[in-house]
Amino acid sequence: MTIPRAIRPLKRSGALRSARSAFSTTTAARTTSVTLKALGLDSYNLGVYNGEWSGNGDVVETVNPATGEVLGAVQQASGKDLDHTLQCATKAAKMWREVPAPKRGEIVRQMRNALSDKIEPLGRLVALEMGKILPEGIGEVQEYVDIADYAVGLSRMLNGKVIPSERPGHMMMEMWNPLGVVGVISAFNFPVAVYGWNSALSLVCGNAVVWKGAPTTGLTSVAVTKILAEVLEKNGLPGALCSLASGGADIGNMMANDKRVNLVSFTGSTNVGRKVALTVQERFGKSLLELGGNNAIIVHSDADIDLAVRSILFAAVGTAGQRCTTTRRLFLHEDIHDTFIERLIKAYGQIRVGNPLEAGVLCGPLHTKAAVAAFQEGIADVKAQGGTIVHGGNVLSHMAGNFVEPTITSISHDAPVVHREIFAPILHTIKFSNINEAIEWNNEVGQGLSSSLFTTSPERIFNWIGPSGSDCGIVNVNIPTNGAEIGGAFGGEKETGGGRESGSTAWQQYMRRQTCTVNYSGMLPLAQGIKFE
Repeated sequence: MTIPRAIRPLKRSGALRSARSAFSTTTAARTTSVTLKALGLDSYNLGVYNGEWSGNGDVVETVNPATGEVLGAVQQASGKDLDHTLQCATKAAKMWREVPAPKRGEIVRQMRNALSDKIEPLGRLVALEMGKILPEGIGEVQEYVDIADYAVGLSRMLNGKVIPSERPGHMMMEMWNPLGVVGVISAFNFPVAVYGWNSALSLVCGNAVVWKGAPTTGLTSVAVTKILAEVLEKNGLPGALCSLASGGADIGNMMANDKRVNLVSFTGSTNVGRKVALTVQERFGKSLLELGGNNAIIVHSDADIDLAVRSILFAAVGTAGQRCTTTRRLFLHEDIHDTFIERLIKAYGQIRVGNPLEAGVLCGPLHTKAAVAAFQEGIADVKAQGGTIVHGGNVLSHMAGNFVEPTITSISHDAPVVHREIFAPILHTIKFSNINEAIEWNNEVGQGLSSSLFTTSPERIFNWIGPSGSDCGIVNVNIPTNGAEIGGAFGGEKETGGGRESGSTAWQQYMRRQTCTVNYSGMLPLAQGIKFE
């Protein structure tokens, strides 16, 4: 498709346009072309969907962070586009809430199959646009497939309760009903899975969904929506059930302010999440927040060292340190500290950094040039605050794209830089002498997302997961801080926001709870024995 003259020049959401790829230019262009074609995308794409495709906002092009190659462009939503989309979603929600939940589950099952059919090209697009390695990109799409499976089963188990009434001839029960419209504002680092967690559960719970993905991963948002839209259209359902309003902070702010959005699910930084929460609360709306993480692993002296090293390698370096569950702090018992650091440095030395589509690469690029600058600032702060660089610490400026070295530091637990989440592969290592000290340090940061303890001691394990242990929402033992399964509730405490997505009772956030009392006695006994005669 030829880009209309009226929408030029393009506003760029990425950088490094002229950088050369590790692949040949011809190969990179062919990979992009084949991927886009397989997903029904072109070099120019409309970014608003509410049953029909449109877009009247800025045109934003997305860039491959590994090569600087421009992948394509998405025309964003204007304020009027969002308003119309919310009108369509509100109307669709009123129809959808009357469809029996198991029937809603059947539609999600079909979406699951459609996503599975496109798992390879969609995973490749995630790798191209976000920058994570191809196995992680495909794994992210699989996570959406998995939560869709979960949601299909859940559609037959949205159970309330029957509650004993103290009044004769009365029945009391708890009912769960749809909210209406759920707004999902997702981040660049998981451009498929986070929307999937929210969308699959929202749909079976009877809601319409309006999605604003990150502008830097706009092609992925359009591709996912096209897959879902096809399922809805084949079933004669309004496409507005899975609406898309591509855009930047302006569109996100409008969603947060709009009373038609009954729940705003926001994934992103703590600073922005705080503003979203206040905005939504001012209108007494509901918010679900998945914010920052400053996750720690504690390795005790009795730990399985091989297991711990392999786990930390994935947890600290996977996705180039750009997961909210990335391990950023490593507490090592003094008896094993030196030996462990030697093993870890050796493991880091075997990591191949490069184009995420190349076989054998374990660490791709940072997503933007701004992220590279944040990495450099973090390294400078480590040195200024008395820390040392044990391994790495450099920007790989000889490579095209946003590449940095996975880095290990040695620094005090209370250095300000340690308490700051830096979205890059920087791992701070800290020596401790006893488990209570390590737990205290784990808990002293503002964030409370994920944590893990490596030990073989039952006493330490149950202390760690108990009331005096980790204060995080995810508390692991002998596994990494990242790579959560969909069956458990995902989320954290404190500055992480308190929201829960995915499994367990997370579905309840997408519904409204009602306590219902039915009097079938023909009499009027009052609670607490009150007489009003």
